[in-house]
Amino acid sequence: MNAPDYTSFLKSKVRMAESFGFEIDDSEINPLLKPFQKATVRWAVVGGRRAIFKRFGLGKTFDQIEVVRIVRERAGGMGLIVIPLGVRVEFMRDANTLATGDSPVITDEQRAQLRAWLVDHPERAPRLKFVRSIEECDDPEGLYLTNYETVRDGKLDPRHFTVSSLDEADCLRGFGGTKTFREFMALFAGDDRRDMSNRIVTEGVRYRFVATATPSPNEYIELLAYCAYLGIMDVGQAKTRFFKRNSEKADQLTIHPHKEREFWLWMASWALFVERPSDLDPSFSDEGYDLPALDVRWHEIPADHSDAGTDIGGQLRMFKQQAIGIVDAAREKRDSLGVRVAKMLQIRAEDPDAHRIVWHDLEAERHAIEQAIPGITTVYGSQELDEREASIIQFSDGEIAELAGKPVMLGSGCNFQRHCHWEIFLGIGHKFKDILQAIHRVHRFLQRHPVRIDFIYTEAERAIRHNIERKWQQDTELRKKMTEIIREFGLSRAAMASVLTRSLGVERVEVSGRDYVIANNDCVDETRRMESDSVGLILTSIPFSTQYEYSPNYADFGHTDSNEHFFEQMGYLTPELFRVLAPGRLAGIHVKDRIVPGGMTGLGFQTVYPFHCKTIEHFMKHGFAYMGMKTIVTDVVRENNQTYRLGWTEQCKDATKMSVGMPEYLLIFRKPPTDRTNSYADTPVQKLKPFSLDADGNMIPFDRELPTAVGTGYSRARWQIDAHGFTRSSGQRLLTPEELLALPHDVIFKLFKQHSLENIFDFEHDVRIGEVLSAAGKLPSNFMLLQPQSWSEEVWTDVTRMLTLNGAQSAKGKEMHLCPMQFDIADRAIAQWSMPGEEIYDPFGGLMTVPFRAVKLGRRGRAAELNPAYFFDGAAYCKMAEQERSTPSLFDAFEVAA
Repeated sequence: MNAPDYTSFLKSKVRMAESFGFEIDDSEINPLLKPFQKATVRWAVVGGRRAIFKRFGLGKTFDQIEVVRIVRERAGGMGLIVIPLGVRVEFMRDANTLATGDSPVITDEQRAQLRAWLVDHPERAPRLKFVRSIEECDDPEGLYLTNYETVRDGKLDPRHFTVSSLDEADCLRGFGGTKTFREFMALFAGDDRRDMSNRIVTEGVRYRFVATATPSPNEYIELLAYCAYLGIMDVGQAKTRFFKRNSEKADQLTIHPHKEREFWLWMASWALFVERPSDLDPSFSDEGYDLPALDVRWHEIPADHSDAGTDIGGQLRMFKQQAIGIVDAAREKRDSLGVRVAKMLQIRAEDPDAHRIVWHDLEAERHAIEQAIPGITTVYGSQELDEREASIIQFSDGEIAELAGKPVMLGSGCNFQRHCHWEIFLGIGHKFKDILQAIHRVHRFLQRHPVRIDFIYTEAERAIRHNIERKWQQDTELRKKMTEIIREFGLSRAAMASVLTRSLGVERVEVSGRDYVIANNDCVDETRRMESDSVGLILTSIPFSTQYEYSPNYADFGHTDSNEHFFEQMGYLTPELFRVLAPGRLAGIHVKDRIVPGGMTGLGFQTVYPFHCKTIEHFMKHGFAYMGMKTIVTDVVRENNQTYRLGWTEQCKDATKMSVGMPEYLLIFRKPPTDRTNSYADTPVQKLKPFSLDADGNMIPFDRELPTAVGTGYSRARWQIDAHGFTRSSGQRLLTPEELLALPHDVIFKLFKQHSLENIFDFEHDVRIGEVLSAAGKLPSNFMLLQPQSWSEEVWTDVTRMLTLNGAQSAKGKEMHLCPMQFDIADRAIAQWSMPGEEIYDPFGGLMTVPFRAVKLGRRGRAAELNPAYFFDGAAYCKMAEQERSTPSLFDAFEVAA
């Protein structure tokens, strides 16, 4: 297909998660671990930075202790495991089992194997110490436990440790939005970079692991947070590679259908989802790892509609609203507390002496539980840590029959399955992960009884119940996909990578007509096939570096790791574009700058990557002359909804945080003409001046004498306005705010546009218009209603954003392009910089906007596109344009007949 150097470049894109660790064998792993647990430990130690997502009861505590111990043994230094409150006892108990074999579930034969294994290497016996400060770490080669709060409060700096593992890493679930996440990223992840030998050098903890039984496969942003913490891939890059964004709201991600398998294969290269031992290898026995039956019972309490309240207009409601929002849900919980407690007592009365957990969310609920059930043990945040842990141990050991607490406090890491198989939720909440964790304190492997779960909720909370059930089902389905991949490939990264390599190339398909030639092909290969100096104009919207991916093919320019990587691939294309462009002709390159998240900058705030500047440098490097650019204004309100970068609230808090909206640019480059003694192109783009006719019907140029019949053409007046770039005021009075209040949004938009273009700009007057509309509730928050218009020809504010081929795609129910070129941009560039009959080339054709508009404007269109779906849809549009152009009108038929 392409030259070997380009093919090698594409093959180098096939990357699974990098390995940072050590090859080990089973003899180095504690013999008490079962075969599937040893396989997990080997996989994690080799990776050096990995996530262990094992189902409840599969022994991830054993896994973490052994992984941290072995890596510390190989790399030196100290090891650290960070745990939630209340889990210390479980870890200390398991560490003692691994060191001594002292446990009722360990057989005499296993205990003897352990003692023999420790004879020559007594240092392999894990000795965990719980610490609350770095000063308590008295062994420079020790293994330590601490709580998240200790690290968060700055009492222990993890950078003193060589290896760390985060157990139930809740702090990562709040990606980007919490102080804890930012601190943990800075302290643990540090600033990874590579030395001259391409080895990772980090200011944080070099070897990092996370382990949890409840990652949320349906919460993609959470999975990407784990990925960022481990240093596998930048979050922004992962978003670009696998997801399409919600243009109305930041961080609402939907995976591209064509990228779904690749995403889960990539996930499987650094995150191990295990539901049962045989997932890792069919030879691993599942004996003892069958989950017990789960009996879920929902108890709906009728709502009290007598207190339904009023609507926004002050009218009394007949029925209570659904408690969908957090505020409404909290109010509903307070209002219904009495009836929910009564329902709890009714359920509890079925077996008053049973061992049971009662889950709640509010402190008022805890007080109500303590009053309703005298003698029940409760745990809460203001308790002394030792008192809280003592209660947890007593309940775990069956010494206490009933325990009440919050899922956020007790729902992670605690194992209660030995003596408890019944839970009552006094209420339900929005956090599905907390509910799932709480359920699996008792519904886990080694549970010997069916598990009963009672949910109490009110009629107004039906939507919350349905949301929980939806997420539960989605979680189950996505976990199944992950385990299917593990079952198919095992733990072989090479096998996964070989599957992805198959999408490297593309079999060229050409569709052509009289006025166009388009190809489903890699644009580098396609451009190399073209004749030199054959194109009259290059017009394209290049991929915005790593911002978007358009196909599952590794030749996709968006499938790059960094801006530098993107321009490296452009380095194969741009010289070919220079070659095929006719001497002296132009290339119009549509670009947009990119937002760099604060987590990537290391500065704590978002910055702007000047992509248009880098593109200018790149094209000039390859021989193009830079001629200037057109600025295309965009809607800053919609942009803020995508990035949360320009928020009104944040501007009020600190104006230094806010930048400006990101316009788009049409960069103009020129290939120097063959003859450098003058500035004309080898074939100039000529325009016919207006003309008049003399008495004999001969054309007289308009600039020589007054016309009697003026023909069309490029007038002196138009040239003067184009050259000057500004329009004077028409002198009409200013539009008053009051005149706009009774008008609909579309009329206000058009009137303000006219006002902005025809009147002298008055900043305070325009602000006043917006303030009046806002006070009347007529200033929308999802788009910019009052857009300032430009008087300069160098700034295009009148580009119709929605006038693209996506309109036709949407009408047909077909896949829409991620960022299609607007018709206005294509039409203006083609009309100004080319002549009829010339070939217009777009190497990134997409839905074929450029050849489609070129054909309509009397030119020949040519394009390449890698995505087959876009290509074939675009082929239909090009054919339609050619048919419209060649179909005679009624008047044409009369002329032929005459």
